Amino acid sequence: MTDAPPPASRVPWLRTVAMPADANPNGDIFGGWLMAQMDIAGGSYAYEVAGGRVVTVAVEGMAFHKPVNMGDLVSCYCETHRIGHTSITVDVETWVRRRSGGTQIKVTEGLFTFVAIDERGRPRPVRDG
Repeated sequence: MTDAPPPASRVPWLRTVAMPADANPNGDIFGGWLMAQMDIAGGSYAYEVAGGRVVTVAVEGMAFHKPVNMGDLVSCYCETHRIGHTSITVDVETWVRRRSGGTQIKVTEGLFTFVAIDERGRPRPVRDG
């Protein structure tokens, strides 16, 4: 893990601010809230890659490196890890820009697997290209 900020050429698939309602009494953001943001980002990315609707089927290799604080700007970056016949596995990294000081650090990462589905909710091949 590195604390060097993500390259400027990378565009986040989701950007939001961690709010008080998302925090525990100590002011740390709930891991479940953070995981949900990562799932939204990964699902949006997988939708584009798969050429249509996808559903989350697995989350693996989830690692929380640092806490997220109220007021942090949260950014989720996505990259294709693997494409199968009907599935796509997405590496999602989450970085924050601290409200105090503006430091950017990677706070968590995980692998999210999505399956492409048709209009009846059945698996379909991932679009080529």
